[in-house]
Amino acid sequence: MNRRLFVVAAVAAFGFIAPPAQSAPPAPDPQMKAVLTSLAELKPKPIEKLSPAEARKQPGPPDAVKRTLQKQGRPITPEAVGSVKDIQIPGPGGNITARVYTPAGADASAPLPVLVYFHGGGWVIAGVGAYDSSARALANAAGAMVVSVGYRYAPENPFPAAHEDSYAATQYVMKNAASMGGDPKKVAVGGESAGGNLATAVCLMARDRKGLMPVHQLLVYPVTDTSLAYPSVETYKNAKPLNKAMLVWFVGHTVKNPKQLKSPYLAVVKNPNVSGLPPATVITAEIDPLLSESKTYADKLQKAGVPVRYKMYNGVTHEFFGMGAVIDKAKEAVAFAAEGLKADFEKAQ
Repeated sequence: MNRRLFVVAAVAAFGFIAPPAQSAPPAPDPQMKAVLTSLAELKPKPIEKLSPAEARKQPGPPDAVKRTLQKQGRPITPEAVGSVKDIQIPGPGGNITARVYTPAGADASAPLPVLVYFHGGGWVIAGVGAYDSSARALANAAGAMVVSVGYRYAPENPFPAAHEDSYAATQYVMKNAASMGGDPKKVAVGGESAGGNLATAVCLMARDRKGLMPVHQLLVYPVTDTSLAYPSVETYKNAKPLNKAMLVWFVGHTVKNPKQLKSPYLAVVKNPNVSGLPPATVITAEIDPLLSESKTYADKLQKAGVPVRYKMYNGVTHEFFGMGAVIDKAKEAVAFAAEGLKADFEKAQ
């Protein structure tokens, strides 16, 4: 049985039944629609019908943003930052490549707060380069050094490889921030989609393993469950650039066996104890299969006594966060994220 069929069977065996979808899903706003039109023009093949190697070669949201800018007669040059360099971090499976961004205009003599960032891509595709725009925008908006972590991919390195890499990278940065020009007392974690899952899982792992705890967690439409048993999964089952079939495909290539589907670090919303974690900023998109589970996790954190800042952006889809060059709401979301980061960096004296 291939991985996709394995997970479909596993989900059915667990008895998860998604609630009925809304009758008329909302439409994307004009700016979001322009990006989705550009993506369609690039003619990507359905990821759920490809092998991971094939899926990694498909045009994706960053390519759609560039095409949109070109159609508008605007430059495709990335947002300027102070510096960008790659470093190697020791990890459980060998060295982990991370890309370090410093903000534009940063004082080289003053230690910077640090955001350890985890890219999306369902633990299977994309990478640090695909989320370059998010890292640049956050570095400038938060006035922080951003360390974007290139964790190992599944299925070549199935769960929990990405989680262990992310935890190791975070602990390394927290212990070595000073030598990198950062402030070891002001280290946060963050991520988008699967990266949002990694960010909060790193905090759970730090609590459970008595490791160093970040001061803040930025969770942008995070994956928080593997069950698909949420209203938004059905409402947006045919959405772009993320749909239900892709979610099944991602999870199917990530886990090795059905038991892992319920791991408290993968299905974090099912974790019986999410107390003792740092304050969270949770950002969601209206047109996103992950909307319901992300909001459910935000509510669970809040009920457990974790301070939560939550905001949902209407008329935009999954992956909008890094599209500030063409979507105004992405700029607003980055500013909202930066506010939470800066507030907790200030408290961490």
